[in-house]
Amino acid sequence: MNRLIQLYNTIYGSAPVSIEPITGSASSRSYYRLEGVETVIGTIGTDRRENEAFLYLTGHFRSCGLNVPEVLAVSPDRMAYLQQDLGHTSLLDLVKANGIADSMSMLKRSVESLAAFNYVGANGLDSSRCFPRAAMDHRSIMWDLNYFKYCFLKPSGIAFDEDRLEDAFSRLAAEVEYNPEGNVMIRDFQSRNIMLYQGNPYLIDYQGARVGTGLYDLASLLWQSRLNLDADARTELAECYRVAVGCISGAEIRDFERRLALQALFRVMQVLGAYGFRGMIEGNAAFISPMATSLGYLRSLCEVVDVDPYLLSVLRAAAENHPSMSSPTDGRLKVRVMSFSYKKGIPKDWTGNGGGFVFDCRALPNPGRYEQYKSLTGMDKPVIDFLEADGEILEYLSQCEVLVGRSVRRYLQRGFTDLMICFGCTGGQHRSVYGAQWMAERLAHKYPVIVELEHREQKVHKILGGECR
Repeated sequence: MNRLIQLYNTIYGSAPVSIEPITGSASSRSYYRLEGVETVIGTIGTDRRENEAFLYLTGHFRSCGLNVPEVLAVSPDRMAYLQQDLGHTSLLDLVKANGIADSMSMLKRSVESLAAFNYVGANGLDSSRCFPRAAMDHRSIMWDLNYFKYCFLKPSGIAFDEDRLEDAFSRLAAEVEYNPEGNVMIRDFQSRNIMLYQGNPYLIDYQGARVGTGLYDLASLLWQSRLNLDADARTELAECYRVAVGCISGAEIRDFERRLALQALFRVMQVLGAYGFRGMIEGNAAFISPMATSLGYLRSLCEVVDVDPYLLSVLRAAAENHPSMSSPTDGRLKVRVMSFSYKKGIPKDWTGNGGGFVFDCRALPNPGRYEQYKSLTGMDKPVIDFLEADGEILEYLSQCEVLVGRSVRRYLQRGFTDLMICFGCTGGQHRSVYGAQWMAERLAHKYPVIVELEHREQKVHKILGGECR
């Protein structure tokens, strides 16, 4: 912070009157609005190479006549800088305030601006100064695809053959890398990164720009979950981009529709990886709610893209089985009851409410110690008979029900819509499965709630209840 104050003082001869943090960024950089003689934006980075890329790209894009903020001052260690303040209104703000139809003119201008960045911005670009790589090459693409695999698929419990999936990823990467136009890719072209200044769209987040197809940037905007464009708007804006490219380059984009759909699929997977990391792994609820829209995009794209059949099967499973895609409750209380293995971690709360009850079944007698039960689960009669024989598990669950029942009744009175109840044991196969099954059936029988039952390690998902019996 002292570096920002010193930079401001160097330019304007006095310290800023106020410094306010700018929140909402998903990056590791910190942004501040400094007010005084002039209002400017201060940035504190965490990676010098990334900062250097931003500073270089700012100069390059401005020399090409493209709309990016002016950098006003840079600290000697290159870790902090001041730049022009472009105001408070982003393209996303405009769309939220006025709707898609009334914002279409500015959306088109933004898409036309993108075409200029992709084509004009490629002229004279020194890609060796881009970060983290010079181009969106096979390695960069595989980073994103594996980000999707490890930060979204695995935490979501989606089953897949890792070897077959890696082969499918490699084939997809070869298609996504294709860039016959020699474009520069902005990398994160979305409506929050487009500021509206003096009636024109300005780009503010481009430190990851590198050689790569502009169709990825177009897909980033058209399939942005928070923008939530309908199919007609996407088609209209895609055509606007294609016309703009023709005016700039004098040439048609090869195989436009197919390549755009492939880039959209890749971008949606990359976004879901980011949502998974920030939402499911780090526990930031703000990244949970947009998942449903992106998964809807994923499901639709699976119907139109021509990619590896095994990859499509995994993506369809993710789109159909992810908890955030469960059926709406029409305002009724949905109680999610899950069994799980402690070895694989306590389930995440997809609603962002912080979870509910977690009951530990590991102190109860374990059928898994006996050979005849090892291939069975808590849904099978021999295991049920074993667990119920001494009555201990029933006494335990009755006490759990007293606690849960109080919350269910209070949630119903207050109009809450989500409650989560988890039962864990060592393997998520016997005791926890029996406990979750027992609790789900009791709640569905006693209360006017929808019960969503999931045995996570057994890949079983059911909907119970909805009527009070």
